[in-house]
Amino acid sequence: MDNDDAQIGRILSRREVLALFGGSSVALLAACAPGGALASPSPTATAQQTSAAAATAAATASAVATALPSCIVRPALTEGPYFVDEKLDRSDIRSDPATGVVRPGAILNLNFLVSRVSGSACTALSGAMVDVWHCDALGAYSDVDSARGQKFLRGFQNTDASGTAKFMTIYPGWYQGRAVHIHFKIRPTASSEFTSQLFFDDAVSTQVFAQAPYSQKGTQGMTRNTSDGIFNQSAGKLSLSVTKGGDVYSATFDIGLAS
Repeated sequence: MDNDDAQIGRILSRREVLALFGGSSVALLAACAPGGALASPSPTATAQQTSAAAATAAATASAVATALPSCIVRPALTEGPYFVDEKLDRSDIRSDPATGVVRPGAILNLNFLVSRVSGSACTALSGAMVDVWHCDALGAYSDVDSARGQKFLRGFQNTDASGTAKFMTIYPGWYQGRAVHIHFKIRPTASSEFTSQLFFDDAVSTQVFAQAPYSQKGTQGMTRNTSDGIFNQSAGKLSLSVTKGGDVYSATFDIGLAS
């Protein structure tokens, strides 16, 4: 069972994000448009001061929201025990590079849009290494246990000038104790990284798992999102919106890094 049992990082409040934009230096965080609420006015303030403070806060929040229209706070989550730094520079991660054998499963086109939070704006972050790894249709990871030496469903891409990294993979299966998920790691530089996980809607997963080869395992005993402690740490900020075109599934994930 995956020992992904500890949260790393947390969701920022609106007040903290506003402070982030005004601060002189910050640690590497998953961040973008603020969530949460502003602090209440001091009880000693006059009505006029309270009104002015509220207007200023609203204007500031509005300016931030305008500058960062598509950004969402993203919590970091544990790396888990199955990361192997294979350094496989490839967009199609379905096969084992040694044999060329493609892991069977429903095709999933997964795109990352990576931005850097700078001042009061999000700008495309180019040249960031985005690593992806996950289990196959029956719940097995490569390069661990009986699959040691194989490297299917692992790889990285560097973001292009628009901050985009694209992967062709398969819809992940499930294994005991964890909801359906994909691991990812973003390294803007050689000395900094952000690690988390992506989740899927249970209803979509159930539909996918009715197909071969997933149907070999079925869904009896599958852990649903709400029963996964790591999913519950994500506060819903790491769930993919998956669309289907023909037999292909697609999803795009937006994330900003503040440094």
